[in-house]
Amino acid sequence: MCGIVGAVAERNVTAILLEGLKRLEYRGYDSAGVAVFTNAGKLERMRRPGKVAELEQALLGEPLVGRLGIAHTRWATHGAPCERNAHPHFSGDLAVVHNGIIENHEVLREQLKGLGYVFTSDTDTEVIAHLLNHKLKDHSDLTTALKATVKELHGAYGLAVISASQPDRVVAARSGSPLVIGLGLGENFLASDQLALRQVTDRFMYLEEGDIADIRRESVSIWDVDGNPVEREAVQYRDGAEAADKGEFRHFMLKEIHEQPSVVQRTLEGRLSQNQVLVNAFGPQAAELFAKVRNVQIVACGTSYHAGMVARYWLEELAGIPCQVEVASEFRYRKVVVQPDTLFVTISQSGETADTLAALRNAKELGFLASLAICNVSISSLVRESDLTLLTQAGREIGVASTKAFTTQLVGLLLLTLSLGQVRGTLAAGVEATLVEELRRLPTRLGEALAMDSTVEKVAELFADKNHTLFLGRGAQYPVAMEGSLKLKEISYIHAEAYPAGELKHGPLALVDDDMPVVTVAPNNELLEKLKSNLQEVRARGGQLIVFADEKAGMVNGEGTHVINMPHIHDTLSPILYTIPLQLLSYYVAVLKGTDVDQPRNLAKSVTVE
Repeated sequence: MCGIVGAVAERNVTAILLEGLKRLEYRGYDSAGVAVFTNAGKLERMRRPGKVAELEQALLGEPLVGRLGIAHTRWATHGAPCERNAHPHFSGDLAVVHNGIIENHEVLREQLKGLGYVFTSDTDTEVIAHLLNHKLKDHSDLTTALKATVKELHGAYGLAVISASQPDRVVAARSGSPLVIGLGLGENFLASDQLALRQVTDRFMYLEEGDIADIRRESVSIWDVDGNPVEREAVQYRDGAEAADKGEFRHFMLKEIHEQPSVVQRTLEGRLSQNQVLVNAFGPQAAELFAKVRNVQIVACGTSYHAGMVARYWLEELAGIPCQVEVASEFRYRKVVVQPDTLFVTISQSGETADTLAALRNAKELGFLASLAICNVSISSLVRESDLTLLTQAGREIGVASTKAFTTQLVGLLLLTLSLGQVRGTLAAGVEATLVEELRRLPTRLGEALAMDSTVEKVAELFADKNHTLFLGRGAQYPVAMEGSLKLKEISYIHAEAYPAGELKHGPLALVDDDMPVVTVAPNNELLEKLKSNLQEVRARGGQLIVFADEKAGMVNGEGTHVINMPHIHDTLSPILYTIPLQLLSYYVAVLKGTDVDQPRNLAKSVTVE
């Protein structure tokens, strides 16, 4: 959510700030703004609701030229998306941009009003600006004043501040919301994501939880949560695959759907021997820790939660390990009874998901055996704070609706299942060798599913005038149905719900008529005949069926029934394969509906607030 960019240099920084905001557009936002200490010696700003392009157009008419500045894309939490609520926020001669939520903003607002401060926005961020302005009366140094300010803030924040009275620096603070410093030659930068700064540097420092930073042209000073001076490691970032280029595709989402064979191949590379998973892919202590695991607790949000639900079927069926899966925002706020020797597994594309991070930090106080992160970003907070890690190698995912991150998470979770079963000796004879061979073939199978692109595009026409859809699946396909439902509602704005197919007669069947398409995933497994019976219940009530079925399942087209034959695959891997057509379906329905596929309304890519 939200994006921060800051710069202090010997050149005009406005273009750098704007380019940084453009590179953060994938995160989701509703307004944008920039503040610059201009060459005329004044702190000036420009803010606009809507896209960064509107801010850029406004700056063409009224340029801001200066060597110090901060910029922001906002995703509304407090106050409607409008110019007065857009960042940066001013107080006296300073400007503030903020990611996160200040939970005690109402109390602070009343205190500051009592001190004579006048509020011009509905945001929690303006409280920070006025509080910092007040602290500057007792602490003349901007960094010292920021240290005093954050002691009174409760909640999550990534902050960047500039002041006209101290125009040689950007000061920053991180608590629960990521910030990275970009290192240049005679210039330095700040952002909420290193992608925003790739056009100006490839060297970065990542702020840790509680850090305060003073960023100047020739130096960077950092203090930790206890106020001690610290040095953070400078990392050179060389991955050229992160370029935000749609190539031949109309949208990033479609490009990322079609990248899945290659990113799955990358996720498997170096992690398989001839007939086994290499357990040390999870870390040098993995084998020793896995031998002690008797239970698994998975915590995640959104699409990652669906991946965890699939993994529960695998862990219990293949490895014989009891598994609980919970939404992170629920886990962190309830009384948790920890079973002995439980591995705590978090799943996140960004590794900065606020609820998942908070759950991990909470878990460390609860007595779990160890923590494992399945994540796509090597330098994320989730990775740094976990005992073990498996990186999914999906590469940069720009589309807000997750696609390739989900399938690589599933691959990582299957590798975890086989590793735990291998170390504990609970896998049935020959299972691991068979599944390793099937995993080697998986990229090819995914390519075959993608070859159905034009077929799915035609099926999408059935949804052109629809407003509601049901998704059905049985067993491990139920979470796949949930993920398909989420994708459709995220980008086409069609109301969609998912159910286990056996639950249809317990209520949802009341919704079925010829205006309610029913999408079903039907691999050829032991539940197929029961699923066919469930689908007959739909047809008997006039429902339109769209069935993605195994080519050997014996399902045929008929009146009101549209069967799309899928390549045959081992049942264990079928959740990964059957995800592909559901992603394509949601994409083509959204295109028909004319929605903003890559940046759907109200949503953000990296959810860094509760």
